[in-house]
Amino acid sequence: MKRTLGYKLIGGVILYGVLGFLLVASLVEWTFQKKAQSTEATKLYKEALAITSNYAADYYRNRLTQKELEVQMSVLSSYTEGEIWIVDRKGIVLMGREENGEPYEISDFRISDFGTKYYCSGTFYGCFDEQMLTVFAPITVDYQVRGYVIIHKSMDRIYKDADHFLNMSYMALLSLLIFSLAFLIMYLWHTYFRIWRMNRIARRYMEGNYTDVMDDRSEDELGFLSASFNYMANELNTLEEDQRKFVSNISHDFRSPLTSMKGYIEAILDGTIPVEMQDKYLNIILTETERLTKLTSGLIELNKYGGHGKTILDKTDFDINEVIGQTAATFEGACSAKNIVLELILTGDELLVHADKSKIQQIIYNLTDNAIKFSHQGSSIYIETTIKNEKVFVSVKDSGIGIPKESIGKIWERFYKTDLSRGKDKKGTGIGLAIVKEIVQAHGENINVISTEGVGTEFIFTLPFVDDTE
Repeated sequence: MKRTLGYKLIGGVILYGVLGFLLVASLVEWTFQKKAQSTEATKLYKEALAITSNYAADYYRNRLTQKELEVQMSVLSSYTEGEIWIVDRKGIVLMGREENGEPYEISDFRISDFGTKYYCSGTFYGCFDEQMLTVFAPITVDYQVRGYVIIHKSMDRIYKDADHFLNMSYMALLSLLIFSLAFLIMYLWHTYFRIWRMNRIARRYMEGNYTDVMDDRSEDELGFLSASFNYMANELNTLEEDQRKFVSNISHDFRSPLTSMKGYIEAILDGTIPVEMQDKYLNIILTETERLTKLTSGLIELNKYGGHGKTILDKTDFDINEVIGQTAATFEGACSAKNIVLELILTGDELLVHADKSKIQQIIYNLTDNAIKFSHQGSSIYIETTIKNEKVFVSVKDSGIGIPKESIGKIWERFYKTDLSRGKDKKGTGIGLAIVKEIVQAHGENINVISTEGVGTEFIFTLPFVDDTE
């Protein structure tokens, strides 16, 4: 198996970091350049205003000679590191640039091209071969615009001044990125190592070895996944033992009656059992056949629910008191045989619940059948219904042999039977209570058992109450 997840994670983080650095660096560079351009434009604009008020206006008023103005402009050009032009309203450069000894004319010059700004960037009507920052300020004499002071400065020069701060920003950003990537890679590698350990143990589970335990107890998604794996491993570890018990129990429950039936039939056929006693043993065979039929039916019924399957219920509103009365009537013969009194303590003349009627009837039948089996001669069994908190509580209580304390938690298991020395019932299958539990859980309800050994047992389950008075 190729272990590529860790490399993919680290590679993805590095790629993300590099792309992020390039994106942020580009954004920082663009921001710095815009800021440098704006700052320099403001600075040059102030110089242009100073020239118009202190020198250019005096030149137009003939207070300053052209030679003197050229000297001042030369000094200021060195200071600003740019070119200073005096331009008239038609775009003729009066001072600052000449062409073949003649004043230079700016082609298609319009001051309106500047818009609302006092500066622009570009080659300024093709006058330069490189990008320039151009700032202008009007020369006003006697409230009339006579011309403009225009200052040009190379954008490369402006950006060069900002490069120092930009490089410092790059270094800080790169350092932060390296530390962040290192931390993130270490974290991802730690996470990957946890996944790798879980995968290694999961592979052992695939091989049937469920003894290893994932010891990741962190309170995050991987910790929760580790706990889920441990639970699954524990369930799988007990599954094989459960299967062995299941096969052993069902084999015993089938083999014993089949062996008896086979022996009795062979004895009848070979004449070992005399004719006058054959009816007795044929009745035994019939009883064993009925028990096998009941066991088979129970297994089929239990298989409908499954360990984690979803039971399809046909829920309706019905009178639980009526169902209890009908079910109790079917045990009249069994109660008479053991001189047992079956008392019904029912709430109201009618008590409606919302559930699957046939399956609830099966619960009551199984619980009552169990109560009769393990009750003493001449005792009483009570079936009671009560209402509490929008729930109907159904109780089946006997005064029989009770359930040993150590067996209380196991009675819901399939084929489980309590101590065989205590009331072994040859007609029992050991799956009746398992079916009861599955039906109750399929309804989303609860069932509990209270039992004292030698005193009796009470089973209580709930059903949703239907109030027909509303």
